[in-house]
Parts: sequence; C-alpha cells; structure tokens
Amino acid sequence: MVAKKSNRPLTPALSPGARRGSAARSGARARGASSASTYRTLEIELRNAVALVALNRPEVHNAFDETLIAELTEALQALEGEPSVRAVLLMGHGRSFCAGADLNWMRRMAAYDKAQNLADARGLARLLATLAGLSKPTIARVHGNAFGGGVGLVACCDIAIAAQEAEFAFSEARLGLIPATIGPYVVEAIGARHARRYFVTAERFSAAEAYRIGLVHDLATPLELDARINEILGAIMQAGPRAQAEAKALVRAIAHRPIDDRVIEATARHIATVRASPEGREGIAAFLQKRRAAWIPEPPAPEPAEE
Repeated sequence: MVAKKSNRPLTPALSPGARRGSAARSGARARGASSASTYRTLEIELRNAVALVALNRPEVHNAFDETLIAELTEALQALEGEPSVRAVLLMGHGRSFCAGADLNWMRRMAAYDKAQNLADARGLARLLATLAGLSKPTIARVHGNAFGGGVGLVACCDIAIAAQEAEFAFSEARLGLIPATIGPYVVEAIGARHARRYFVTAERFSAAEAYRIGLVHDLATPLELDARINEILGAIMQAGPRAQAEAKALVRAIAHRPIDDRVIEATARHIATVRASPEGREGIAAFLQKRRAAWIPEPPAPEPAEE
C-alpha cells in the first residue's frame, strides 16, 4: 500500500486550502510495501481513490534534486501497481508548484564529468517517462512558479489546471543549458512553433499564455482551483479504469501517424478487444439497464444530524 486511507468524507478529493498544502499535509508519508521508511521530498495521501502526490520542499519552491527525482519515480511506479488508485494528482506544497533545478544540486552537477552528467540526466528522463506513461489519469495542479523541469512535469500529465496567478518559464537557456529531457513532452503539448520561442528566450509567461499555447487545459482563481479539479476528478470516476488506460494507449499509438490502412485496422481491432472485455461488457450492460456501472463509487451517505 502506498498511502494511508483518509477518514475524511468520500468527496471531494481536495479541500479548500490545498494551495498551501493543507489538503495533503496531514496524510501519511509512505513508500511502497517493500519499505517502511518515509519519503524525504514527497507527501502522499490516498483520498477517495485519488493519490495526492505533493512535492514537499517548500523552502526551495519544490525544486528538483536527485533525491526528489528518485523518490517521485519510485512513488509513481508504486502507484501504477496499486489497484485502489484511480487517478494521480500532482501538486506542490508552499508557494510554488516546482521551480526547476535546485541550486545546490546544480553546484554538484557542475563538478560532474560526462559519464556522471549522463547518469544524472537519465534519472530525470526516467521520471518524465514514468509520469507520461502512467496508465492511470494524471492531473497537474499548478500554482505559483513552474519553471524548467517543473513545466516538464506539467506537460507529462494528462490534464493540467493552473491558478490564474501561476507563472511559467523554460529557464534553461539563461544558464547556458537546454530543456532536453522535458523537450519531447513540451513540444507534444505546445507544438514546435511555441517551443522555439520560449526555449530560446527563456522568458517568463503567464498562466493565460500557458492556456493559449496549450500547456494547461483550464484556469481558475486560487480559491476556485480545487473545486475545478474536483469536478474533473468526479468525471474521471464515472469512466471505466481499464477504458481510461486503453484510451491513453490509443492516443500514444495513433498520434502523428497518417490515417492509413494499418491505423484503420489497428483501431478496429482495439475497439473490438475493449468491447469484449469484462469492463466493456459491464459498461454497456449498465447503460442499457440504466444502473450505475460497477466501477462508479457509491454516493456518500448523509452525515447524521447533530443533536
């Protein structure tokens, strides 16, 4: 088990104040079942089948270092294999979502030789691939600053919702570097044209601009951010978990490919397989019988009135 179940009401997954970390801060910090030690850089809470994964280095605006990268990779891999988890919400404690690379980590990297630099870069690349390849729906909850690798995390998530005051930047070029490992996911999200501008200027841009270029899907005021995310999580819970995993696989299989005979045949075979699956049969039966599908959570029982 990767996280302690909360005793809070069934809904919602987030409560007001999560922007400052209060929604997840009271949850247990835990690794997978193989280890009883706690995460140093993360806080994880499982609430209503949603894993709230909070970057927990607020004193450095949740900046990356090798420990955060390794722990987040491990946590995501554990959540992938946890059947009780329907969705993963990635968020940050403190004033920022993630401000990119930690300065102390960068100082250590400055002394690395080529082989050490390659090993270090592969660690971040593995984290991004793990997040992007997760079969469960993923949501990025963005507030404050999202810079460098932090924007990469946003681009790797299926859905990104940002507070209107959030700011973004691909800041690598200011340091004589490039956004290489995050590049494929960012270009996929915003397109090559926008990437060329923001990769070379390293300028900051607003949440409104992030929305315009397709980096985030929706904007909300800080006070409305969690309510908007809860709406999306509610929609996620109505859909079949196996269908969601297959839908993500479908997008990966057909993106940027010509609609030729091979793609047409592959999609026909894919839907035929899903239709014949237990979940596909249950979903159709539930629809025809006008009942709740087996994967949809029971509505919360009304709380007893206080005397």
